[in-house]
Order: sequence, then C-alpha cells, then structure tokens
Amino acid sequence: QVQLVESGGGLVQAGGSLRLSCAASGRTFSSYDMDWYRQAPGKEREFVAGDSWSGAGVGTHYADSVKGRFTFSRDNAKNTVYLQMNSLKSEDTAIYYCHSGVNWGQGTQVTVSS
Repeated sequence: QVQLVESGGGLVQAGGSLRLSCAASGRTFSSYDMDWYRQAPGKEREFVAGDSWSGAGVGTHYADSVKGRFTFSRDNAKNTVYLQMNSLKSEDTAIYYCHSGVNWGQGTQVTVSS
C-alpha cells in the first residue's frame, strides 16, 4: 500500500517562504506522476503543481495562481517530492495535500498572515 506523508507546513507572514515535503513509501515512485493540491476553507480542492511522465502533458505544471512563486521538484533517490513556496500570500492559506494516482496524503496546514 502506498503511503504519502507531507511535512513542512506552518505559519508564515505574507511575503515569506515555506518548503513542503512529501515522502512516499510502498512502491517505486520514480515513474509515477506526483502532484500537490490544496484546499482552503469553504473551497474545493484545487491543483497547485506537479509533474507528468507520460502522454502529451509530460513536464512540470503549475496553477496560474502560483506560477513564478512556487517550484515543484522531486528527489527519486529519497522517494520525496517538494514544493518550494516563495512570496506567499494570504490567499495561499490552505491545507496542502500530496497526491499520486488514487493515493492522497493526510495534508499539511499552511497559514499565511497578512
């Protein structure tokens, strides 16, 4: 069974930075798409960033709202993906989830104070 465990969330002032990590276990993850989603209070869960290894969408993708501020990366040797978040805004406040296929992590809270 695949397990995804996020870490790195917290409270930060607007303009600050955080780096989220997602450690995967239970299978070799180097060839699998990995994504970050987020869900703010009262809103639907939305895609933030991730990579795709197959089909027409090969590459790393970002939601328009985070382009230029967030960076997705992965370390296959550590079975870990990261989300570097810079220039954080209050609207980035949400629970951030790691996702791969049908698997979801438990989420990590990011709160940005203005």
